[in-house]
Amino acid sequence: MQDVKEGNIPPKMSRNTLRLRYIYRGICALILTSFALGMFLLVWLDYVTGNNHTGYLLGYGNIGLASMLYILLFAIFGKFLHAFKIGVERKSKQLASIVLTVLIADFFEVFVSITILNNFRYFFDFAWRYILLFLVQSIVLGLTVMLMVDLYRKIIKPLPVVIIHGDEENDILMKINQIPQKYTVEKSVRYDDPNLSLENLVENCTSIMVNAVPANVENQIIKLCFEKDKRIYIVPQLADIILKSSESLNVMDTPLYLSRNLGMRLWQRFIKRTMDILLSGISLIVLSPIFLFTAIAIKLEDGGPVFFRQDRITKDNKHFMIVKFRSMIVDAEKDGRPHPAGEKDNRITRVGRVIRACRIDELPQLFNILSGNMSIVGPRPERYEHVDKYTQEIPEFKYRTKVKGGLTGYAQVYGKYNTTPLDKLKLDLMYISNYSIVLDFQIILETVKILFQKESTEGFDTERANEIHDEVSKAQFFTRREK
Repeated sequence: MQDVKEGNIPPKMSRNTLRLRYIYRGICALILTSFALGMFLLVWLDYVTGNNHTGYLLGYGNIGLASMLYILLFAIFGKFLHAFKIGVERKSKQLASIVLTVLIADFFEVFVSITILNNFRYFFDFAWRYILLFLVQSIVLGLTVMLMVDLYRKIIKPLPVVIIHGDEENDILMKINQIPQKYTVEKSVRYDDPNLSLENLVENCTSIMVNAVPANVENQIIKLCFEKDKRIYIVPQLADIILKSSESLNVMDTPLYLSRNLGMRLWQRFIKRTMDILLSGISLIVLSPIFLFTAIAIKLEDGGPVFFRQDRITKDNKHFMIVKFRSMIVDAEKDGRPHPAGEKDNRITRVGRVIRACRIDELPQLFNILSGNMSIVGPRPERYEHVDKYTQEIPEFKYRTKVKGGLTGYAQVYGKYNTTPLDKLKLDLMYISNYSIVLDFQIILETVKILFQKESTEGFDTERANEIHDEVSKAQFFTRREK
């Protein structure tokens, strides 16, 4: 990347071009909702015409109420799951979003519809129709979404971004280059380049990304972007993430930000623990056939133990033994030292590759959740050796143990298996500092979506796995420290 000089500033994208993105997504959302509603009404009208037990004639009021409720369910969950953000997500994730939206809307509509009809005796008769409806909707809307994404990428140009960076190295540039359909990096420039005029740069660019520059420079760029109505992206410091959850106050005529830093409230802990017990208990019952088949497959392959236990760290640095289905050969770490799994690790068994890809190896952790050592949602519990090493390099890494470790978490749905420790910390802090029951629910739904993403199950490449094993270089582990 060349540095940005005076007179060598990339062209800016017009505001009309930027607005076209939102107009296109709005039209797509309207089309998807209309398709889903139309297919729903065909099934609903066919059923209620012969099964109306409300005592009232089927009229526009009934159709209007059913339509309004379905649109409301579809729109709320679609927005919640980013089903309408055409061109933002990858195709696989976009497809998973729309299918999951349809599934949830149809599930709730079963209960809504039989309530309207006052006919609970025919629940299963109604349910199977909605199952068929879901399958048809998934195919039709899935194909429509794929076409919409392809069309978006043809008519909407990637957003040009100029990166202003400091001394520290990180991989944000590499990550942006991996999604060329969304962004194109026009230039990358150091904040202290003597030939750089920040004001001219902001004036003539479409968007700015600020990456690890001094606070005074960051403040100046933020003000310039606000003044000139330009969008700005900022790679946050750890303190920025913590402050994001603060409450706005006024002391007389002086505005303040208040971060209480009290953790979960008593009622939140009670609801979370209740959810953990109910969800893990029900899941163990429902998934018992998968447990049985997996155990048999592991035993038949090499005759070794079915389960794998390992020392992990949870809330308040408490040690516990995490339980997984064994996916590697027996004594994969017989030297007692951690060996992170590589992408083509020959220690992984044939059964192990399947259950790792499908996340089945994680299911026995439901027992850890039921016993209270883990939660459904929370930062992934790390090995003691890793926590000790990462904390030496990033003292703030210990913040992850302010809550229980989880089966899934913010870093799992928005990161990858080989996400750097610092980025994992940032993602987990976003969960810890912004905790809510709604956020837990969203992460659970997002977890279903990432099953469709190959990169979320990637192991470390061979070189990276060896680096972690041998602990050769601090710089290769951590790309940025908060100053």
